[in-house]
Amino acid sequence: AAIKEFFGTSQLSQFMDQNNPLSGLTDKRRLSALGPGGLSRERAGLEVRDVHPSHYGRM
Repeated sequence: AAIKEFFGTSQLSQFMDQNNPLSGLTDKRRLSALGPGGLSRERAGLEVRDVHPSHYGRM
């Protein structure tokens, strides 16, 4: 029930675009630090949004 609720009503979940393989990969690589248990928009400054160079290719 909790899993169905998360994927059905959470602002962190979305339907995957299945128009072509590239759009599917783009959706799979998308990450969010906002939402329940995450950062608020006021606290998500530029330094928080930047990806650390050591993390490139691991997400």
